[in-house]
Amino acid sequence: MPRNQFQRMIFALITVIITVHAYVFYSLYVVNGNTLMEITGADSVLNAINSQGGVYMFGKMLPIWAVIIIEFFFAYLLECVMGSPASFKLASKVFDPGTTNPVIFETAIICATVGLMCPAMSFLAAWFYYPYYSDFSIVTLLATWLKLVCFNFPFAFFTQLFFIQPFVRTVFKLLFRKDIAKQKQSV
Repeated sequence: MPRNQFQRMIFALITVIITVHAYVFYSLYVVNGNTLMEITGADSVLNAINSQGGVYMFGKMLPIWAVIIIEFFFAYLLECVMGSPASFKLASKVFDPGTTNPVIFETAIICATVGLMCPAMSFLAAWFYYPYYSDFSIVTLLATWLKLVCFNFPFAFFTQLFFIQPFVRTVFKLLFRKDIAKQKQSV
């Protein structure tokens, strides 16, 4: 859908803003929420995070906003450098963008993006949230990475395919409706 580099950057920005917030919520509330409340004795996840002084990242406690900014930076960088270009190329190897139904082709791009970005961001998260207070072990790192991929992949696939990308595409069409209309007239 994005036609030039500026549009690709905006599309990636909108996607990453929504996705990072969704994953931080998913990781803290859905995956780790009960554990955080049990450890701290708090009655809510947010109170548990506040009572322990933030979220454990890089061997120390950081506020949630810092976690979001760090994850946003890496996700946006990965999306622009690897995710978008490689997913388009992968989808183009299977489907011809000119003759394939746009819904099918966009679905192939989304699936390829999830297949690339989920393991990559999970690997970074394994480093970000590694228990640095204990001795470093490559086995622990790899086991954590595999665990994160197993937790994140189903969430990534279904949220991107059915919620995030349809919403991002709608916002993108609203932002660039004049450019899209010009493209349709020239075809």
